[in-house]
Amino acid sequence: MATPNVYDMVLERSFDAPRELVWKAWTDSEMLTQWWGPKNFTNPVLQANVREGGKIYIEMKAPDGTVYPMAGEYLALAPPERLVFMSGALDAHGRYMFEMINTVTFQAVGSTTVMRLEVKVTATTPMAPQHLQGMREGWSQSLDRLQALVEKSY
Repeated sequence: MATPNVYDMVLERSFDAPRELVWKAWTDSEMLTQWWGPKNFTNPVLQANVREGGKIYIEMKAPDGTVYPMAGEYLALAPPERLVFMSGALDAHGRYMFEMINTVTFQAVGSTTVMRLEVKVTATTPMAPQHLQGMREGWSQSLDRLQALVEKSY
């Protein structure tokens, strides 16, 4: 068994929205654009071909105008229960600074959805730590935005 990376994490959220809607927010490009990234970030470019082997590419734009590109690939889908994708931040030359496997599960509990996000960092470069140290906060803010979106849509 591999030793856990210091950056590996698990986040869990309960949404006052049906599982199908929370799933759609993760798999529909229009909805993804509205919540992906930390607070006050936008996504001027978001391409998501949500199928096994399909690619994801997002350019997150910070309030100061800095663009943070990320890319990845969808590895497994079991609608509306489980989504697995590899992703990582790209450097100025389009190379991965780190790679991680993201496993998202969606459990219907009455009229709510319990979502669990498990992130396992699988590869890093010397540039990775400065970006990974804010990953938990970035994901937390993204999930805040996701929660606001799905609960407003429901």
